[in-house]
Amino acid sequence: MPEISRFFGIVIRMYYDDHNPPHLHAAFGEKKAKIDFRGNIIIGDLGSKTALKLVRDWIDLHQAELLDDWELARAEKDVKKITPLE
Repeated sequence: MPEISRFFGIVIRMYYDDHNPPHLHAAFGEKKAKIDFRGNIIIGDLGSKTALKLVRDWIDLHQAELLDDWELARAEKDVKKITPLE
């Protein structure tokens, strides 16, 4: 599963063979969550409200890039890295 971004200890990945709705996989320490592109947790838990807020802020900033990567992944093409939060 390709890593598309990393910031403040949070790792964001996207699977090539994942199903709709469009979403990403976020990990913070040992905790993991599947989060849609509106910032809603589909399954899992990051174990930190702050980490979840950072992921949601990052999603808001990169909607178009996330959708582009989702389409690339669905077509089994290389996804692009997305700028992390700073």
